[in-house]
Amino acid sequence: MMSDKTVVNLDGNGLLLEQVVSVAYGKSLIAIPEAALANVRKSRSMVDEMVKKNQIVYGITTGFGKFSDVMVTGEEVSQLQENLIMSHACGMGEPYPVEVVRAMMALRINALVTGYSGIREETLLLLMEMCNRGVHPVIPQQGSLGASGDLAPLAHMVLVMLGKGEAEVNGQRLSGKEALRAAGLSPIRLHAKEGIALINGTQAMTALLCLSLHEARIVMESAEVIAAMTVEALHGIPKAYDPQLHAVRPHPGQQESARRLLLHLHGSERTTEPGELRVQDAYSLRCIPQVHGATRDTLEYVWKTVERECNSVTDNPILFPDTGDVISGGNFHGQPMALAADFLAIAIAELANISERRTERLVNPQLSGLPGFLTENGGLHSGFMITQYVAASIVSENKVLCHPASVDSIPSSANQEDHVSMGTTAARKLRTIVANTAKVLAIEYLAAAQALEFGTGKLGQGTAKAYEHIRSNIPRLHQDREMHPDLVMAECLVRQGKLAWIIDEA
Repeated sequence: MMSDKTVVNLDGNGLLLEQVVSVAYGKSLIAIPEAALANVRKSRSMVDEMVKKNQIVYGITTGFGKFSDVMVTGEEVSQLQENLIMSHACGMGEPYPVEVVRAMMALRINALVTGYSGIREETLLLLMEMCNRGVHPVIPQQGSLGASGDLAPLAHMVLVMLGKGEAEVNGQRLSGKEALRAAGLSPIRLHAKEGIALINGTQAMTALLCLSLHEARIVMESAEVIAAMTVEALHGIPKAYDPQLHAVRPHPGQQESARRLLLHLHGSERTTEPGELRVQDAYSLRCIPQVHGATRDTLEYVWKTVERECNSVTDNPILFPDTGDVISGGNFHGQPMALAADFLAIAIAELANISERRTERLVNPQLSGLPGFLTENGGLHSGFMITQYVAASIVSENKVLCHPASVDSIPSSANQEDHVSMGTTAARKLRTIVANTAKVLAIEYLAAAQALEFGTGKLGQGTAKAYEHIRSNIPRLHQDREMHPDLVMAECLVRQGKLAWIIDEA
């Protein structure tokens, strides 16, 4: 029920990434404070005055892109905005999932309520009500260059506001007009400046980044306890995680990863001291804090960058009612998000790379001292042999996806828009990489739990809980069985969050 949901107030300032995620998954409604609406009305009066005076302003009384020198007057001013939406709604490919669409809607509202875009209050409130009442525009995933912002995706969002396009309501795909009617809403006509105000922004790429960051943080924490299980299964040496060692190379992420590994392993009777079995471990065990920690630091940097973008004005032109200035600039350019997405993609892929190497150590009897492929009757049974193949396949796919989109640019609009960010492509790839990495970690989780079956002795405080968690959902492998359901379940455990924070329950 709507009353069971929290409310996120959108005023253009202080919107947290997790609030975006809460709206995206339908856990929160959105509201606009009166002070923000007052700012909206103030900038709208500025637009109305410009139109009244036939003032030459880009996107209000002129065409767009290459047509910026073509003047538009009179009744054509409103028609210009609707033409803009219809012509720009030309995306291709599969539609975005509902959570991405909802995040886009919330983020666009948060940018518009700042009062720098000149949109009408009633237009803004319609978009808010669409989000709150579950009218989710069907938005194709392909078509954005990431400058000027996410034009094609956002145009598909706005189509529904006009009673055009398509939207999903309660899981049913309807025409835009039918979708609005089903929610008790009516379409609008756009007035001067409103079309460009609604679509000139980075909200598709930012929505994808918000969701990817939320998912990546869970994957990051899950990776830590899974790695600790592998350390135990291979009788690793926790001395490599000693705080003294990490104090002399004080990267915060590295220190935090080392700290959490020691917490997970606290009380374990499965680990060893230097020289007991070996002097030092292989890099995939010994260097977990350095590798995982670098990903942690990247995640924190990107989180702050994206949260800043969530509270930014990315329109063009931008109106400044207090000074009367109208400035055409480039705040729509997605380069900050493009670079952030590419950076995080590389960092998350490294979690998968090192995880696959740990899985190889678990299943390889020459490296582990355990039964080959973690099966009790090798030859008749293949055990975990092919799970490592799957992990290798997925990390290889990640490596291809990690090619940075942000280094590419194709000029558009007759070379008027001659450098673009490809930020939405970068953000789309990132979300796939995060999902892939969860799969690779799921394979290690399953293999580590199986490997622990062949040893004796008490497990650490965190790893014991992680072991119990997987065994309450997936039984030990005694003989070959269909592995796919086990892997799917393990992936769910990695992504759902309980495993990620299991140390806090230990």
